Amino acid sequence: MKSNLIAALAGALIAPAAVAATAGDATVPIHQFIDGFNQGKVTSAYAAYGPGDISIIDEFPPHLWLGKGAPQAWAADYVKHAAATGVSDGSVTVGEPTRAVVGTDDAYVIVPAVYTYKEKGVAMAEEAQMTYVLHAVAGAWKISGWTWTGVTPHPAK
Repeated sequence: MKSNLIAALAGALIAPAAVAATAGDATVPIHQFIDGFNQGKVTSAYAAYGPGDISIIDEFPPHLWLGKGAPQAWAADYVKHAAATGVSDGSVTVGEPTRAVVGTDDAYVIVPAVYTYKEKGVAMAEEAQMTYVLHAVAGAWKISGWTWTGVTPHPAK
């Protein structure tokens, strides 16, 4: 009887981790990060990231950010780059995943993206794709890394 109770409790504790997540679930922190970026809500954007080391690859210098403070360092460098190049009103939209490989505790998700902004007052656009790596942390997906792969920016239509 006692061993059955222990087995049942152990199963209840392990079961949530064994339930496979869906691709839609894995996009929740992606949208949280993008919405936080677009709205200037850094606390919300940073909360989309998991604990531990983060990897970010983007088109502006230094192009690679690694470690626990990578999101904050990327954001600071984005602000510096924007100021130096006359960029304002930056906003990113993402579409539905074009590819999602979702496991029990890790996911690989590619989404189409468009970055719109003004450069010295001129409306610009850049189509891209963002590739995310996510891990399940305490039952929720969190970003472990992402890359931006965009075309050469051009005047917006």
